[in-house]
Amino acid sequence: MTKHLNPMRIGIYVLLILFALLFLVPVYVLLASSLKTFAEVQDMSKLWVPPAGLHLESFRAAWSGIPEKGLRGLSRNLLNSVYLTVPATILSSLLGSLNGYVLAKWKFRGASVVFPLMLFGMFIPYQSVLIPLTQTLAAIGLGGTLWGLILVHVVYGIPITTLIFRNYYAEVPTDLIEAARIDGAGILSVYWRVLFPLSLPGFVVVIIWQFTNIWNEFLFAVSILQKPELQPITVALRNLAGSQIKEWNMVMAGTLIAAIPTLLVYIVLGRYFIRGLLAGSVKG
Repeated sequence: MTKHLNPMRIGIYVLLILFALLFLVPVYVLLASSLKTFAEVQDMSKLWVPPAGLHLESFRAAWSGIPEKGLRGLSRNLLNSVYLTVPATILSSLLGSLNGYVLAKWKFRGASVVFPLMLFGMFIPYQSVLIPLTQTLAAIGLGGTLWGLILVHVVYGIPITTLIFRNYYAEVPTDLIEAARIDGAGILSVYWRVLFPLSLPGFVVVIIWQFTNIWNEFLFAVSILQKPELQPITVALRNLAGSQIKEWNMVMAGTLIAAIPTLLVYIVLGRYFIRGLLAGSVKG
C-alpha cells in the first residue's frame, strides 16, 4: 500500500529546498562568472545568464597573474596559506588536546579558575590586541614573519580547542584512566596510550574548525605580514580584487581557488564532524 504523504512533511521539504536554493545562488554566480570572458562579466544585465562556454583563462590569470597589467597571481600565496595553516592547526590541536585532557581527567587546585580564564580568550576581539600583538612579535624577533603569524593563531586557538577536547574527554570513562595509573602509567603515558587513540572524532572537529578559521583569517595576516611574497591567499585575493583593473571573472576564479582547500577538508573529514561535535553533549 502506498503511504499517504504528510502535508506538514511536504511543506518542510519544500521550505528546506527553497533555503538550499537561496544558499546556492551566490555559488552559482561565483561559478558562472568565473567561467565567463571579460566581455561577458562587464554586462551586468547578464549576471544570471550561464557562460557561453567553458572559458578557463580567468583561472590561469588568477593563478599565474598578468605581469603586463601589474597583477600578481595566487600560486605563491596559496603555498603561504598552506605553510601557515597546517602547522598552526596541528600545534593548536595538540595543545588543546593536552589541555582538555588535564582539565577533564586530572583535578588540581585552581582548575575551576584556570578553565574559565582560558575560555575568556575566545571573547577577546582581534582589533583590541592588534597593536600590542605586533609590538610583542617585533620584540621577540618574529615581526613580519610567517612563524610569528603561526604563533598568533596557535595561541588564539587554544581556548576553543581546549573547550572541545575537555568536553570530549569528559565522556571517556575514568576507570580507563585509573586502570592505566594502577599499571604505573604517568600523566603523559596515560594520554598517549589511552586517550590519544580515542581522540579521532575530537581531532576532526578541531582540525576542521581551526583549518577553516586560519585559512580564511584576514586581519592578522594583513597587519603582521607586510611583504607580498609572504602574505596568505586571503590578502592576495583582496589585492587582486582591489586593483584598478576590475576583471571580475578573474576575481571569481581566484575566490574559487582560495575556497578549494577548505572544501576538500570538509569532504575528507566531514563524515566524522557531527560525531565529534556532539561528543560530550549528552551525559549518562
